[in-house]
Amino acid sequence: MLKNIIYSGFFNNYLNWVSSGGGEYSTPIWAVLIAGVSVVVTLTLSVYLLFEHLSMYQNPEEQKFLIGVILMVPCYSIESFVSLVNPAISVDIGILRDCYESFAMYCFGRYLIACLGGEERAIGFMKREGRASSKIPLLDHGHERGIVNHPFPLKLFLKPWKLGQWVYQVIKFGIVQYMIIKLFTAISAVILEGFDVYCEGDFKWNCGYPYLAVILNFSQSWALYCLVHFYTITKDELAHIKPLYKFLTFKSIVFLTWWQGVAIALLYAIGLVKSPIAQSLQFKSSVQDFIICIEDRWALLQWFTSMFSLQSRTS
Repeated sequence: MLKNIIYSGFFNNYLNWVSSGGGEYSTPIWAVLIAGVSVVVTLTLSVYLLFEHLSMYQNPEEQKFLIGVILMVPCYSIESFVSLVNPAISVDIGILRDCYESFAMYCFGRYLIACLGGEERAIGFMKREGRASSKIPLLDHGHERGIVNHPFPLKLFLKPWKLGQWVYQVIKFGIVQYMIIKLFTAISAVILEGFDVYCEGDFKWNCGYPYLAVILNFSQSWALYCLVHFYTITKDELAHIKPLYKFLTFKSIVFLTWWQGVAIALLYAIGLVKSPIAQSLQFKSSVQDFIICIEDRWALLQWFTSMFSLQSRTS
Protein backbone atom coordinates (compact mmCIF):
# COMPACT_ATOMS: atom_id res chain seq x y z
CA MET A 1 0.00 0.00 0.00
CA LEU A 2 2.75 2.43 1.01
CA LYS A 3 4.70 1.48 -2.11
CA ASN A 4 1.71 2.36 -4.30
CA ILE A 5 1.24 5.68 -2.52
CA ILE A 6 4.90 6.59 -3.00
CA TYR A 7 4.81 5.64 -6.67
CA SER A 8 1.58 7.53 -7.21
CA GLY A 9 3.09 10.49 -5.40
CA PHE A 10 6.05 10.49 -7.77
CA PHE A 11 3.92 10.36 -10.91
CA ASN A 12 1.39 12.89 -9.62
CA ASN A 13 4.25 15.19 -8.75
CA TYR A 14 5.69 14.77 -12.21
CA LEU A 15 2.35 15.30 -13.96
CA ASN A 16 1.61 18.41 -11.91
CA TRP A 17 5.06 19.72 -12.72
CA VAL A 18 4.48 19.21 -16.45
CA SER A 19 0.93 20.58 -16.46
CA SER A 20 2.04 23.73 -14.63
CA GLY A 21 4.66 24.48 -17.23
CA GLY A 22 7.49 22.65 -15.47
CA GLY A 23 7.85 20.36 -18.48
CA GLU A 24 9.23 23.33 -20.42
CA TYR A 25 11.64 24.18 -17.64
CA SER A 26 15.23 23.06 -17.83
CA THR A 27 17.84 23.82 -15.22
CA PRO A 28 20.13 26.64 -16.40
CA ILE A 29 23.39 25.37 -17.89
CA TRP A 30 25.45 27.59 -15.59
CA ALA A 31 23.79 26.04 -12.54
CA VAL A 32 24.33 22.48 -13.80
CA LEU A 33 28.00 23.18 -14.59
CA ILE A 34 28.81 24.88 -11.28
CA ALA A 35 26.94 22.29 -9.24
CA GLY A 36 28.38 19.44 -11.30
CA VAL A 37 31.96 20.58 -10.82
CA SER A 38 31.34 20.98 -7.10
CA VAL A 39 29.89 17.47 -6.84
CA VAL A 40 32.88 16.01 -8.69
CA VAL A 41 35.23 17.77 -6.29
CA THR A 42 33.22 16.43 -3.36
CA LEU A 43 33.31 12.86 -4.64
CA THR A 44 37.05 13.07 -5.30
CA LEU A 45 37.87 14.39 -1.85
CA SER A 46 35.43 11.98 -0.22
CA VAL A 47 36.97 8.93 -1.86
CA TYR A 48 40.46 10.12 -0.91
CA LEU A 49 39.41 10.74 2.69
CA LEU A 50 37.71 7.36 2.96
CA PHE A 51 40.78 5.56 1.60
CA GLU A 52 42.94 7.45 4.08
CA HIS A 53 40.76 6.22 6.92
CA LEU A 54 40.68 2.66 5.60
CA SER A 55 44.46 2.61 5.16
CA MET A 56 44.83 3.55 8.86
CA TYR A 57 41.96 1.44 10.17
CA GLN A 58 43.45 0.96 13.63
CA ASN A 59 40.52 2.27 15.72
CA PRO A 60 37.52 0.48 14.17
CA GLU A 61 35.13 1.30 17.02
CA GLU A 62 35.66 5.00 16.32
CA GLN A 63 36.44 5.10 12.61
CA LYS A 64 33.47 3.05 11.41
CA PHE A 65 31.10 5.66 12.81
CA LEU A 66 33.23 8.55 11.57
CA ILE A 67 33.12 7.07 8.06
CA GLY A 68 29.33 6.95 8.29
CA VAL A 69 29.29 10.66 9.06
CA ILE A 70 31.74 11.54 6.29
CA LEU A 71 29.60 9.73 3.71
CA MET A 72 26.79 12.16 4.45
CA VAL A 73 28.59 14.89 2.49
CA PRO A 74 28.74 13.10 -0.90
CA CYS A 75 25.22 11.73 -0.32
CA TYR A 76 23.90 15.24 0.20
CA SER A 77 25.71 16.51 -2.87
CA ILE A 78 24.65 13.72 -5.24
CA GLU A 79 21.01 13.77 -4.15
CA SER A 80 20.88 17.57 -4.33
CA PHE A 81 22.39 17.54 -7.82
CA VAL A 82 19.86 14.99 -9.08
CA SER A 83 17.05 17.05 -7.57
CA LEU A 84 18.48 20.22 -9.12
CA VAL A 85 18.53 18.68 -12.59
CA ASN A 86 15.04 17.20 -12.19
CA PRO A 87 12.93 19.26 -9.75
CA ALA A 88 9.95 16.95 -10.36
CA ILE A 89 11.41 14.40 -7.97
CA SER A 90 12.73 16.81 -5.33
CA VAL A 91 10.34 15.53 -2.64
CA ASP A 92 11.14 11.91 -3.43
CA ILE A 93 14.87 12.58 -3.42
CA GLY A 94 14.43 14.40 -0.12
CA ILE A 95 13.30 11.22 1.66
CA LEU A 96 16.59 9.53 0.73
CA ARG A 97 18.59 12.48 2.01
CA ASP A 98 16.58 12.62 5.23
CA CYS A 99 16.96 8.90 5.87
CA TYR A 100 20.72 9.05 5.57
CA GLU A 101 20.81 12.19 7.68
CA SER A 102 19.10 10.25 10.46
CA PHE A 103 21.68 7.50 10.15
CA ALA A 104 24.51 10.06 10.20
CA MET A 105 23.10 11.53 13.42
CA TYR A 106 23.25 8.07 14.98
CA CYS A 107 26.82 7.59 13.73
CA PHE A 108 27.95 10.92 15.16
CA GLY A 109 26.53 10.14 18.59
CA ARG A 110 28.05 6.65 18.56
CA TYR A 111 31.39 8.10 17.44
CA LEU A 112 31.54 10.41 20.46
CA ILE A 113 30.58 7.55 22.79
CA ALA A 114 33.24 5.32 21.20
CA CYS A 115 35.84 8.03 21.82
CA LEU A 116 34.87 7.92 25.51
CA GLY A 117 35.63 4.20 25.55
CA GLY A 118 32.16 2.84 24.95
CA GLU A 119 28.73 3.17 26.49
CA GLU A 120 29.64 1.65 29.86
CA ARG A 121 32.58 4.00 30.34
CA ALA A 122 30.48 6.98 29.26
CA ILE A 123 27.84 6.10 31.87
CA GLY A 124 30.55 5.49 34.46
CA PHE A 125 32.06 8.91 33.73
CA MET A 126 28.70 10.62 34.23
CA LYS A 127 28.12 8.76 37.48
CA ARG A 128 31.51 9.90 38.81
CA GLU A 129 30.74 13.47 37.79
CA GLY A 130 27.36 13.21 39.47
CA ARG A 131 28.99 12.15 42.73
CA ALA A 132 31.41 15.05 42.65
CA SER A 133 30.78 17.53 45.43
CA SER A 134 32.90 20.38 44.09
CA LYS A 135 31.34 22.94 41.79
CA ILE A 136 33.70 23.73 38.94
CA PRO A 137 32.11 25.54 35.98
CA LEU A 138 32.19 23.56 32.76
CA LEU A 139 31.04 26.56 30.75
CA ASP A 140 30.12 30.08 31.67
CA HIS A 141 26.37 29.66 31.19
CA GLY A 142 25.30 27.91 34.35
CA HIS A 143 26.88 24.47 34.26
CA GLU A 144 28.34 23.09 37.47
CA ARG A 145 30.33 19.94 37.87
CA GLY A 146 27.89 17.09 38.28
CA ILE A 147 24.85 19.30 37.61
CA VAL A 148 23.22 20.38 34.36
CA ASN A 149 21.27 23.62 34.76
CA HIS A 150 18.80 24.59 32.07
CA PRO A 151 18.58 28.06 30.53
CA PHE A 152 15.43 30.15 30.49
CA PRO A 153 12.66 29.25 29.71
CA LEU A 154 13.43 25.52 30.02
CA LYS A 155 14.37 25.96 33.67
CA LEU A 156 10.73 26.81 34.34
CA PHE A 157 9.73 23.29 33.30
CA LEU A 158 12.83 21.16 33.88
CA LYS A 159 14.67 20.59 37.12
CA PRO A 160 18.48 20.56 37.10
CA TRP A 161 19.88 17.21 35.97
CA LYS A 162 22.30 15.39 38.22
CA LEU A 163 24.71 13.50 36.04
CA GLY A 164 24.32 9.76 35.98
CA GLN A 165 22.84 6.95 33.91
CA TRP A 166 19.44 8.66 33.76
CA VAL A 167 20.93 11.79 32.15
CA TYR A 168 22.84 9.62 29.70
CA GLN A 169 19.62 7.89 28.66
CA VAL A 170 17.82 11.23 28.29
CA ILE A 171 20.56 12.57 26.01
CA LYS A 172 20.65 9.33 24.04
CA PHE A 173 16.89 9.35 23.54
CA GLY A 174 17.05 13.04 22.59
CA ILE A 175 19.29 12.13 19.67
CA VAL A 176 17.41 8.96 18.70
CA GLN A 177 14.00 10.66 18.70
CA TYR A 178 15.24 13.04 15.99
CA MET A 179 16.20 10.08 13.84
CA ILE A 180 12.74 8.57 14.25
CA ILE A 181 10.81 11.80 13.69
CA LYS A 182 13.03 12.77 10.74
CA LEU A 183 12.21 9.46 9.07
CA PHE A 184 8.51 9.85 9.94
CA THR A 185 8.29 13.36 8.45
CA ALA A 186 10.16 12.29 5.32
CA ILE A 187 7.77 9.40 4.64
CA SER A 188 4.80 11.61 5.53
CA ALA A 189 5.96 14.20 3.01
CA VAL A 190 5.97 11.62 0.21
CA ILE A 191 2.52 10.33 1.21
CA LEU A 192 1.08 13.85 1.39
CA GLU A 193 2.67 14.66 -1.96
CA GLY A 194 0.86 11.65 -3.38
CA PHE A 195 -2.42 13.35 -2.42
CA ASP A 196 -1.12 16.72 -3.64
CA VAL A 197 -1.43 18.34 -0.20
CA TYR A 198 2.22 18.61 0.85
CA CYS A 199 3.01 21.87 -1.02
CA GLU A 200 6.73 22.02 -0.28
CA GLY A 201 7.81 25.49 0.80
CA ASP A 202 4.24 26.87 1.06
CA PHE A 203 3.11 28.11 4.47
CA LYS A 204 -0.62 27.51 4.06
CA TRP A 205 -2.98 26.01 6.62
CA ASN A 206 -4.28 23.40 4.12
CA CYS A 207 -0.76 22.18 3.26
CA GLY A 208 1.25 19.57 5.11
CA TYR A 209 4.61 21.34 4.82
CA PRO A 210 4.23 23.90 7.66
CA TYR A 211 2.94 21.30 10.14
CA LEU A 212 5.78 18.87 9.41
CA ALA A 213 8.23 21.78 9.60
CA VAL A 214 6.98 22.70 13.10
CA ILE A 215 7.22 19.09 14.30
CA LEU A 216 10.70 18.72 12.87
CA ASN A 217 11.76 22.04 14.35
CA PHE A 218 10.89 20.98 17.90
CA SER A 219 12.48 17.56 17.42
CA GLN A 220 15.62 19.06 15.94
CA SER A 221 15.90 21.72 18.62
CA TRP A 222 15.70 19.12 21.39
CA ALA A 223 18.29 16.92 19.66
CA LEU A 224 20.61 19.90 19.33
CA TYR A 225 20.02 20.80 22.98
CA CYS A 226 20.99 17.28 24.02
CA LEU A 227 24.09 17.35 21.83
CA VAL A 228 25.17 20.67 23.33
CA HIS A 229 24.86 19.26 26.84
CA PHE A 230 26.70 16.10 25.87
CA TYR A 231 29.53 18.26 24.55
CA THR A 232 29.69 20.45 27.68
CA ILE A 233 29.71 17.39 29.93
CA THR A 234 32.39 15.45 28.04
CA LYS A 235 34.48 18.16 26.38
CA ASP A 236 37.47 17.60 28.68
CA GLU A 237 37.36 13.82 28.24
CA LEU A 238 37.11 14.25 24.45
CA ALA A 239 39.80 16.92 24.17
CA HIS A 240 42.03 14.58 22.15
CA ILE A 241 39.56 14.60 19.22
CA LYS A 242 38.85 18.35 19.29
CA PRO A 243 35.12 17.85 19.97
CA LEU A 244 34.06 21.47 19.47
CA TYR A 245 35.43 21.47 15.91
CA LYS A 246 33.60 18.26 14.98
CA PHE A 247 30.45 19.30 16.81
CA LEU A 248 30.21 22.62 14.94
CA THR A 249 30.96 20.88 11.64
CA PHE A 250 28.22 18.31 12.08
CA LYS A 251 25.75 20.90 13.32
CA SER A 252 26.43 23.10 10.29
CA ILE A 253 25.76 20.22 7.90
CA VAL A 254 22.58 18.88 9.48
CA PHE A 255 20.84 21.65 11.39
CA LEU A 256 21.89 24.74 9.45
CA THR A 257 21.13 23.01 6.13
CA TRP A 258 17.55 22.35 7.26
CA TRP A 259 17.08 25.90 8.54
CA GLN A 260 18.54 27.18 5.30
CA GLY A 261 15.74 25.45 3.40
CA VAL A 262 13.10 26.89 5.73
CA ALA A 263 14.60 30.37 5.37
CA ILE A 264 14.52 30.12 1.57
CA ALA A 265 10.86 29.03 1.69
CA LEU A 266 10.01 31.96 3.99
CA LEU A 267 11.80 34.45 1.75
CA TYR A 268 9.85 33.16 -1.23
CA ALA A 269 6.59 33.25 0.74
CA ILE A 270 6.95 36.93 1.64
CA GLY A 271 8.25 37.88 -1.81
CA LEU A 272 11.76 38.96 -0.85
CA VAL A 273 13.55 36.78 -3.39
CA LYS A 274 14.36 39.18 -6.23
CA SER A 275 17.75 37.83 -7.26
CA PRO A 276 17.97 37.01 -11.01
CA ILE A 277 19.94 33.89 -10.11
CA ALA A 278 17.20 32.58 -7.80
CA GLN A 279 14.46 33.53 -10.23
CA SER A 280 16.20 31.71 -13.07
CA LEU A 281 16.06 28.50 -11.03
CA GLN A 282 12.26 29.02 -10.62
CA PHE A 283 11.77 26.37 -7.90
CA LYS A 284 12.47 26.96 -4.20
CA SER A 285 13.82 23.44 -3.90
CA SER A 286 16.22 24.12 -6.78
CA VAL A 287 17.73 27.09 -4.96
CA GLN A 288 18.30 24.94 -1.87
CA ASP A 289 19.74 22.08 -3.94
CA PHE A 290 22.12 24.41 -5.78
CA ILE A 291 23.39 25.92 -2.52
CA ILE A 292 23.93 22.49 -0.97
CA CYS A 293 25.92 21.35 -3.99
CA ILE A 294 28.41 24.19 -3.70
CA GLU A 295 28.58 24.67 0.08
CA ASP A 296 29.40 21.14 1.20
CA ARG A 297 32.94 21.73 0.06
CA TRP A 298 33.65 23.58 3.27
CA ALA A 299 32.19 20.84 5.42
CA LEU A 300 34.30 18.21 3.68
CA LEU A 301 37.46 20.30 4.05
CA GLN A 302 36.74 20.58 7.75
CA TRP A 303 36.46 16.82 8.04
CA PHE A 304 39.72 16.59 6.09
CA THR A 305 41.52 18.32 8.94
CA SER A 306 40.36 15.57 11.30
CA MET A 307 42.80 13.27 9.50
CA PHE A 308 45.74 15.10 11.04
CA SER A 309 44.57 14.46 14.59
CA LEU A 310 43.81 10.87 13.62
CA GLN A 311 47.28 10.41 12.15
CA SER A 312 48.91 11.76 15.28
CA ARG A 313 46.97 9.28 17.39
CA THR A 314 47.65 6.23 15.22
CA SER A 315 51.30 6.97 14.45
